[in-house]
Amino acid sequence: MNLNEPRDLAPLLEAFLLASGKPQSLERLYELFEEGERPEPAVFKKALTLLGKSCDNRAFELKEVATGYRLQIREKYAPWVGRLWEERPQRYSRALLETMALIAYRQPITRGEIEDVRGVAVNSNIVKTLMEREWIRIVGYRDVPGKPAMFATTKAFLDHFNLKNLDELPPLADLREMETEPVLEFDDAPVPAHLQALADASLEPDPDAEPEAPRDETSFRSLLAELDSMEQGLKIDFDDLLLDEADKESELEEPPQDDEDPRQQPS
Repeated sequence: MNLNEPRDLAPLLEAFLLASGKPQSLERLYELFEEGERPEPAVFKKALTLLGKSCDNRAFELKEVATGYRLQIREKYAPWVGRLWEERPQRYSRALLETMALIAYRQPITRGEIEDVRGVAVNSNIVKTLMEREWIRIVGYRDVPGKPAMFATTKAFLDHFNLKNLDELPPLADLREMETEPVLEFDDAPVPAHLQALADASLEPDPDAEPEAPRDETSFRSLLAELDSMEQGLKIDFDDLLLDEADKESELEEPPQDDEDPRQQPS
């Protein structure tokens, strides 16, 4: 096998990517070869191009994401391939998706700034879930009273959503076109008669009850409108969000601050 020949190198790179099961950077692929046999970078690039073309008309494709290259099933086959796993795909709440959208399009952003846009307090479990999934991380602390943490997305977030960088995020106009009315799922089992009677009775207005004040609610459409003005300042460089070592040491010496805004807490 002539490793300096792209046509010989391409199948070997395919074997690496199939065996790894996760994205591999060019640097990592270089390290898999002994120094004396390592192909030139230009040969690597050409071999990857050939590998990508060889996937044409196949059920899988070569995709470059944030952390490197990977071989993956084409999206159009996902509904059928998903049947291999018995568990149902995880569903995310509207609040989590709105919070994730704000972080993605306005990073770095603090919890208080998210609450200002959404008009409601951010549930701590939402931030915890996003952190545990390694989709967001703390990249610094806003220089205001309380030193609130600033959140930004990670390369794991980009990998999960099949993106190479933040420039590939869909324009907000496209997201508005995709917005649909929520679909409710009901079981086919009939509702017991006594429960149906109680439900019907609850719909009848109580003449003695005082009318409820209208509630403020942030719709997804208004959220996207707010994000429109933020899209131009989108951060795309992860390195410039990192804290330097001096900042890290000073943060460790400061007592932890509660990011919760007491005015946002439910009564």
